[in-house]
Amino acid sequence: MLLDKASKIWLNGKFIDWDDARVHILTHALHYGTAVFEGLRCYKTARGPAIFRLEDHVSRLINSAKIYLMDLKQTEDEIIQAIKATVKANNFEECCIRPIAFYGYGAMGVNPLPNKVEFAVAAWRWGAYLGEKALKEGVRCMVSSWRRINPLTLPPQAKASANYANAALAKIEAVKAGYDEAIMLNTMGLVSEGTGENIFRVKRKIVSTPTAAAGILRGITRDTVIQLAADLGISCQRADISREELYTSDELFLSGTAAEITPIREVDGRMIGDGTRPITSLLQTAYDDIVHGRSKDYVRWLSYVE
Repeated sequence: MLLDKASKIWLNGKFIDWDDARVHILTHALHYGTAVFEGLRCYKTARGPAIFRLEDHVSRLINSAKIYLMDLKQTEDEIIQAIKATVKANNFEECCIRPIAFYGYGAMGVNPLPNKVEFAVAAWRWGAYLGEKALKEGVRCMVSSWRRINPLTLPPQAKASANYANAALAKIEAVKAGYDEAIMLNTMGLVSEGTGENIFRVKRKIVSTPTAAAGILRGITRDTVIQLAADLGISCQRADISREELYTSDELFLSGTAAEITPIREVDGRMIGDGTRPITSLLQTAYDDIVHGRSKDYVRWLSYVE
């Protein structure tokens, strides 16, 4: 999906024009993947634009930076205010938001520590990540031949650019094979996640999702689904999921800030369940009500942009 250009980007403490947001060709992160980032969504509500689980995203960003020994000059509150200001500066009612910290230009070589850490926030209009049709009808997935990164090789709990080179290979494979998305197994052959989403299985009205030990990123939308399921009286557990258990699921769905809650209708040519998705639909509706400010019980998850 091509970007719809916005007006301003926040870079190192000030706003610059979208077209002027550039980095040097020898930026360390460009060569070695030494960047950490977040993906957030701002939704239109009756009270105005609201960013979903802003504080949780910023907290994870700071933790990702800590794992990579990045010396962020911005405090947690300064990052929160920069994100809100970026939405406001572009007059967005709804948008995707991308804060990113990265080792910049200075020294070359694998060691990033001599380089300055730069920080930017961009926002743009973006619709359904996998398409509006996918939210209703579900997506076709394949199990990728590429395995999800092992926690002994790269830290999956850091939302780092380097990790997504692994995901990009799986995504390319799926798209070239005619599928919408890839599902990645870990090096033990157990289900891990999609290329940019967590995955949930429904069997006999019990919802399950892979544990952190499967090499997943602990998604904030994943956490939302787990909490929602509990509040709705739906049994939800973290458990190992095998490849064949994907095929025998009653329902499958992906979760993520970009994907929101997207049903999976097919995996490796096998239709999932009987095509009905009562639990997925229930969670989708509840999630949509929350992010658009229609559910008073979850207003704590919304940060309004005044």
